This record gives sequence, structure tokens and C-alpha cells, in this order.
Amino acid sequence: MKNTLLRVAGAQMVSTRSVTENLVTAERLIAEAAQEGAQLAALPEFFPVFGAGNKRLIAAAETFGAGRIQDWARTTARRHGIWLIAGSLPLVGDTPTHIRNSALAFDPAGECVARYDKIHLFAFARGVEHYDEAETIQPGEFPVAFATPFGRVGLAICYDLRFPELFRALEQPDLIVLPAAFTETTGRAHWEILLRARAIENQCWLLAVDQGGQHANRQHTHGNSMVIDPWGEIRARRDKGTGLIMADLDPAHLVAARSALPALEHRRL
Repeated sequence: MKNTLLRVAGAQMVSTRSVTENLVTAERLIAEAAQEGAQLAALPEFFPVFGAGNKRLIAAAETFGAGRIQDWARTTARRHGIWLIAGSLPLVGDTPTHIRNSALAFDPAGECVARYDKIHLFAFARGVEHYDEAETIQPGEFPVAFATPFGRVGLAICYDLRFPELFRALEQPDLIVLPAAFTETTGRAHWEILLRARAIENQCWLLAVDQGGQHANRQHTHGNSMVIDPWGEIRARRDKGTGLIMADLDPAHLVAARSALPALEHRRL
């Protein structure tokens, strides 16, 4: 990271079935973040539409490079002069029955500079609670990190958090941004532990932005969006509900953590 503070913001949401309603909420949060001096802001997984069912999710999918949601993200990044991680949104897949779950990064000029398609697809079954993302989502294939004036930023989405080898493949980014929609059940058990582990073992900052509440389909998401430093300390957190987390990332702290404990240099494969 360059030798200046980077102010980041995470816009936690409780997204609804309405794309229009969600974009209004996201615009308000990003505008507030920009007014507070954020240089980078991120939104949660499937921020434009959530709890709508598979058919509506597929119907909302856009072709990469075109569509209402992407137009909104481009315009918003440009209007506020901010780096915007458009949490994730549905993009058209290779078949009519599947979509890609994609995080898009826009620079302050509104250009899309990175696309990451979620690689690991969540499946969980216990009692009446059941999820299987592979029914609707086509997995991505490649890890993604991109360069910014303030350092290298890696992308991951939600369930990816459980797979440390993906984060190693990002080749020691300065910041990892992780949009998510962690369930309350799994989030309460594992979310914070896994987030802190990924920050510690990769010796980087981590901005995790979750959905946080009860949705129209009665699904409960865990919230607890966080900024975590390279030592594993939580610098900002929001429990439940819609709102911002913000923190200043000090590059000196990153350098100090990596210098004091050069664990990545000690790896033996």
C-alpha cells in the first residue's frame, strides 16, 4: 500500500426482491460513505435482489457490460469519485437455467476494472434449512486481484471464505474485499473466526460486507460486516440492519505486521 491512509466503507444491507428499492438504498449508503471521505466502498452479495427465488434471480441477470445494475454502478462510482465494489450481482451464465454470481470493481471514472465470478458454491442441509447454490449458479474458475493506486485488492464472495487456498492464490494482496450473504446459522458459528483467520494468515486488511437481517423469503442473514487488520484485530463492525462500517487503513500497520512476523516468507510447500 502507498504511504497514505485509505478510508474504506462497507455498506451492509437487508436487500429485498425489488431491484429499484435496493438501488435506492445502495445509492444512499454510497453517497453517505463518499461524504465521509471513503475512497473505496463495497456492497454485499446479491445487493440488487435477494430472497426473490431462483426464477426472479435468473430474470434479473444481466449481460456483462450492459444492464441497469451495471449502469447504476458505473454512474455511482463516477459521480462520487470512488472505487466501488459492486458487491455481487447476477450475470448471465452459459445456460438459460444458471447465472454467474459476480463481483465487479469500478474505478472512480466508472470503468469496470475487475470481474470475479464466485468459485465455491454453498450447500447446506440441516433440519428444515436447506441451500444448494449449484441449482442456479454456475461456478467461476479463476481467482481475481487488481491493482489500485493504494495497493493490490483481491476479491472473494461469501462461501469462498472457507477455502484458504483461494486466498493464497491471490498472491498476498494488501486488501481483500469479501461481499457475502452468510446465513445466520453458519455465520453465528464461523463468520468472525474465518474472517480473522484469512486476514491473519494473509497478513492483509480485510473488508467483509454482509447482508444483515430477515429477508422477504424469511431467510436470516448474519450481518456483522467488519474491517479487520493484518493482525486480526477488528477495526469496525456493524451487527444487524442497514448501514455503514468505515475504517482508515494505515499502510504503516501493514508493513509493520509483515516485517515483525514474515510468515509468508517462511512457507515451505
